[in-house]
Amino acid sequence: MKNINKHIEHTLLKQDAKLEDFIKLFEEAKKYNFLGVCVNPLYVKLAKDNLKNSDVKVVTVIGFPLGANRSDVKAFETSKAVEDGADEIDMVINVSKLKDKNYDFIINDIKTVKSACKDKPLKVILETDLLTKDEIKKACELCIEAKADFVKTSTGFVKGGIGAKAEDVELMYKTVSPYGLKVKASGGIRDKETALKMLEAGAERLGTSSGVQIVESN
Repeated sequence: MKNINKHIEHTLLKQDAKLEDFIKLFEEAKKYNFLGVCVNPLYVKLAKDNLKNSDVKVVTVIGFPLGANRSDVKAFETSKAVEDGADEIDMVINVSKLKDKNYDFIINDIKTVKSACKDKPLKVILETDLLTKDEIKKACELCIEAKADFVKTSTGFVKGGIGAKAEDVELMYKTVSPYGLKVKASGGIRDKETALKMLEAGAERLGTSSGVQIVESN
């Protein structure tokens, strides 16, 4: 596939990342013309400053990685990220509330963050490693109702988790695409073969820390 780089959000969310690691991320994003970088909220301003003369988007994560913050806290975090220059927001769903079938809470949680996004696209991380197929489908339906822009597979932080699976991406795509939402696959995408599988299954975006290896492999 041509232009696989334009599907990649070059990601650095490690707890122990140093300044030099972020600078390297930004330089790689510019060199390989990735669609975006994905960093924790504190580093949005740094990313924006370093990428100001490029078309690389700055993506950040909200309620990360557990999704268990209060909705108003998620909204506040989102507002600050947008003020700092975030182009897109990836929020983590409250998996506990989904498991409890408290669907009104999930919808309100997403809507509250969506309103704080202003005009910025909102992706909702479902954490598919923790969900059944029925729960994945239901979570997608709730995202449609709450008017999110994307559904996303994973944080990549579930211990022992696989992350993105092509079958889950396909299920998500089939559920949301008729309503105009798109899919971001993330978690465990470390080589070109896996990346292509995700795109073929319906993913529009790929969240990965292995973007350089993916685009450089034959």
